[in-house]
Amino acid sequence: MKILIATGNPHKFSEITPLLPQHTYTGEELEYVSLADFPTLTMPPEDGLTLEDNAKIKALYAARETGLFTLSDDTGLEVDALEGRPGVHTARYAGEHANADDNNRKLLSELDGLLLERRTARFRTVACLAKPDGTHRCFGGTLEGFIGFGYRGENGFGYDPLFIVKTTRKTLAEMTPEEKNKISHRGSAFSQVAEELQSLD
Repeated sequence: MKILIATGNPHKFSEITPLLPQHTYTGEELEYVSLADFPTLTMPPEDGLTLEDNAKIKALYAARETGLFTLSDDTGLEVDALEGRPGVHTARYAGEHANADDNNRKLLSELDGLLLERRTARFRTVACLAKPDGTHRCFGGTLEGFIGFGYRGENGFGYDPLFIVKTTRKTLAEMTPEEKNKISHRGSAFSQVAEELQSLD
């Protein structure tokens, strides 16, 4: 059985797939593919008002168009000092065509002068698993932490070099992929997805 992970980001795809099972409880093999395997599929804009909206938009559309079970997620960084921003605009915080460095620089600029205890934040992930017939379920995960004062670590992507995990005081970029997956927002959401996939018959 093929499962489409509705992302074109190879970093995200390689982070998600180890979190998912290889077989259903009946022993059927699960094969994971990404949007890179569907180059002619044009995804709809992520214009939902919430993370759940965006995850559902992507999963339901791709499932209908490809005929595959589809897994999608949307992740937001919520910074308390910024009243929850960037939130649903996390990936495009510095503009529609901004890259990760642009987003990180904007975030650091907006928090300039604040002590660490004022830089509390959390990552939230909502994952959606949709069937071609439109039925779907959503799952959530949260990771609490702080926004640091500069880049730390070489791993991960996006805001990972800035996000200091509350329980470890390491940034996500200072962790190995295995360490990150054990505690991360995405790891939490996708562990619930894994249980759902294993129960497929």
